[in-house]
Amino acid sequence: MIKFTERRLNEISHQAEGKKIIVLGDLMVDEYLWGEVTRISPEAPVPIINISTEQIRFGGAANVAYNLMGLQAIPILVGVVGKDRMGTIFRRMLEENNLPQDGIVELPDRPTTVKTRIIGNNQHIARVDKESTVPLDEKAVKKIVRIIEKYLDEIDAIIIQDYNKGVVIPSLIEQVIPLARQANKFVTVDPKFENFLRFKNVTVFKPNTKETEAALATPIRSEADVIAAGKKLLQELEGEAVLITRGSQGMALFEKNGDISFIGTRARKVADVSGAGDTVIATLTYGLCGGASIKEAVTLSNYAAGLVCEEVGVVPVQREKLLSSILKNQN
Repeated sequence: MIKFTERRLNEISHQAEGKKIIVLGDLMVDEYLWGEVTRISPEAPVPIINISTEQIRFGGAANVAYNLMGLQAIPILVGVVGKDRMGTIFRRMLEENNLPQDGIVELPDRPTTVKTRIIGNNQHIARVDKESTVPLDEKAVKKIVRIIEKYLDEIDAIIIQDYNKGVVIPSLIEQVIPLARQANKFVTVDPKFENFLRFKNVTVFKPNTKETEAALATPIRSEADVIAAGKKLLQELEGEAVLITRGSQGMALFEKNGDISFIGTRARKVADVSGAGDTVIATLTYGLCGGASIKEAVTLSNYAAGLVCEEVGVVPVQREKLLSSILKNQN
């Protein structure tokens, strides 16, 4: 789509380095339990797994922040955790990564969202979720808005990462986007179904094909279907651009000026698509903060997604590896 010179890549990455970007959304903890299946339980026909390794990682919107760290931007996480063990662990992880904690609202009546994956003999056996999807009350919304107002002069962009867990609700959306746009900040959005058409006047709106089909109640099978859907979203949302991610079929970019671009996937060998959407929104926003055009930022994000899809598990993109890959693999 876009061919970069080494000079241009270095210019964008240099300008984006150290830029502060708010990541607003559903914060999660990803817990992994690895072990060996030794026998079947006598109590029920289920495997018994002897856990040998435990790992805790940033999940949900926090994984977007993790990608921004790999790109050497500075993420500011804004969201909620519970007053519980995992909430304490999450704060400790922020501290260990030198990330600010004052964007975290602690709610005693709400659990920290945790996704626990149990893996036996290198096979995913089960996932156990602990979460609440009850919408935030207005008191919590006001706290979040005040946090964003506090940081508004310091940041260059806001990423809204919605997983429909009750944090990104209409009243929050309707306050945050105008605040950011009036301050001339980029706003990029990775939506889910419930609030899909509420994200008006943003810089880039990034749904995937499945989310777009559900929101528009129409199947997307052909290139013509993609074009019709992209144009409709651009018109309804009145934003600067819509980027529909299409898995192995790449991406489709629709810009306010009428340009439509289809971008093929950069993954050479897909091992795991987990976390690719987080990488796309992080890299896209990073590029914009570095002075990239929307087309340039999308091209960067496409290469980044290709890299993480070649890795097993949720792996953040790293800046030097991304820049090297782009220079090496441009056609």
